[in-house]
Amino acid sequence: MPPARKERADAIRNREAVLAAAARLFTERGDPDRVSMDDIAAAAGVGKGTLFRRFGDRVGLVKALVEQRTEQLRADVVAGPPPLGPGAPAGERVLALLDALLRLKLDTRPLMLALESAGSGSPYLNDTYALWHAQLASLLADVRGERDADFLAHALLAAVRSDLIEHLTAGGTSPQQIHDGVAALARAVLAAPAPGAA
Repeated sequence: MPPARKERADAIRNREAVLAAAARLFTERGDPDRVSMDDIAAAAGVGKGTLFRRFGDRVGLVKALVEQRTEQLRADVVAGPPPLGPGAPAGERVLALLDALLRLKLDTRPLMLALESAGSGSPYLNDTYALWHAQLASLLADVRGERDADFLAHALLAAVRSDLIEHLTAGGTSPQQIHDGVAALARAVLAAPAPGAA
């Protein structure tokens, strides 16, 4: 099998320019649906064909921006400092991961909501979700045992879904109240005795 071709410097520059322009325009207009591919191409100084070849469509561009924003969190979970990374007690890591995910969702609300609303596939069948779920399930198993860890990891991740965050904030719930609620839910799960425990 031939080695993977190294990406050209100008292609890397174009990609970064497109992502930066898209992020700025999406933030300014508050909704990716209000930004056309023409707008992004013009702001990035590239041709529209380059944009479509590289990202496919607006959903592909939103996915690329979300991936860019989750890279550091992914690295911190796998090998970063505690409590998010290895080395802290499992319960502390559960709370730190949920807090970091909630901050990410709040900071990138239009992007996350656009991705969930675009019908871009099941939110449960992507690498990032699989990583968060596996991490939470493993930590919960350390605290509560294996039996319910898989389900409880899904349930805790449901508490930080973008559509729920959007619903709550639209109804007047503050980001701090959401943080407090997610932390309270996680603490209740962590404190509950494992099934079959005396």
